[in-house]
Amino acid sequence: MYRNLRVVPQLIFGRGSVRQLGDILAARRKDSRAPAIFLIDRVHEGKEFVGQLPAAASDLVIFVNVDTEPKTVYVDELTRRSQEFSSQQASVVGIGGGSTMDLAKAVALMLTNPGSSSEYQGWDLVNNPGVYHVGIPTLAGTGAEVSRTTVLTGPIRKLGINSDYTPFDQIILDADLLAGAPKDQRFYTAMDSFIHASESLLGTFINEFSRAFAEKSQALCRDVFLGDIEDAVADEMLMVASYLGGMSIAYSQVGVCHALCYGLSYVLGVRHGVGNCIAFNHLEEYYPEDVPTFRAMLERHNIELPRGLTEGMSEQQMNEMIRVALSLDPLWQNALGPDWKEKMTPERARELYLRM
Repeated sequence: MYRNLRVVPQLIFGRGSVRQLGDILAARRKDSRAPAIFLIDRVHEGKEFVGQLPAAASDLVIFVNVDTEPKTVYVDELTRRSQEFSSQQASVVGIGGGSTMDLAKAVALMLTNPGSSSEYQGWDLVNNPGVYHVGIPTLAGTGAEVSRTTVLTGPIRKLGINSDYTPFDQIILDADLLAGAPKDQRFYTAMDSFIHASESLLGTFINEFSRAFAEKSQALCRDVFLGDIEDAVADEMLMVASYLGGMSIAYSQVGVCHALCYGLSYVLGVRHGVGNCIAFNHLEEYYPEDVPTFRAMLERHNIELPRGLTEGMSEQQMNEMIRVALSLDPLWQNALGPDWKEKMTPERARELYLRM
């Protein structure tokens, strides 16, 4: 059986396109009491574009804290706040980087599904469609704007809510919103696209559909970070690379790097983009052409990766990190095949972590 892939049905791309959000939401406001819930990365509080958002008096605006990666307890808190604000069915609008995108997708699902978001970490556990939700990224690279997952750290592990109900109903890709992102953050986030493509292309799940997206995503990243592209054009290219990188794994899967990164994030709290870069830098045997290219991009942009993350960590921490990483069966199947457990033993995972 081939998977029937659900993708984001509506997309607007272009500078200044965020100004069309009012028209998009107007079509959903059939009941004047039904609010829109705006979840906005708090780093944007006070910015001009936020002041111009079409928030009505009946809407709830929350500036979310994504200093750490999204946790299920935070999703549950935001869901409760939304439910207490209005008993009417809401729309959810997420504005920010990948973490904010994930929060918005998760809250949209939890407004129509009972219990805690931690109960839905896994694959295809969601029973009810979420409320209408819109994604507006202000960083480019995670692919969260198009993916069928919302990556959350729960009480047991870091794992996404992977479901056909997770993708946004509408996304707005406005490169004007990328302006002013810190250099390192811009790089780390963009590298998520590059790594998505690498893991897709070299995985056992690869197919021509995924290959087409992955190859173009990687080419755009190489052009931006190894070429001489002016910033305005580069930001548009990275937005497209992010979308294509997300699509490349939508019908395939990520691999070794993401699995190891999930362990780093869960135990040490390392942010996703940074963790991916740290792990990928030590995985040349799995990605022999792409890791040297990645290192060339690091050097070209004077990015210094954190070092010595696992030095001096306790045995309990190391075992927990290995447990989380090796619990992600689909990622390892894609990377190493159905017999992956013979190739990626706990001892081998430990060896890779010790390099970091």
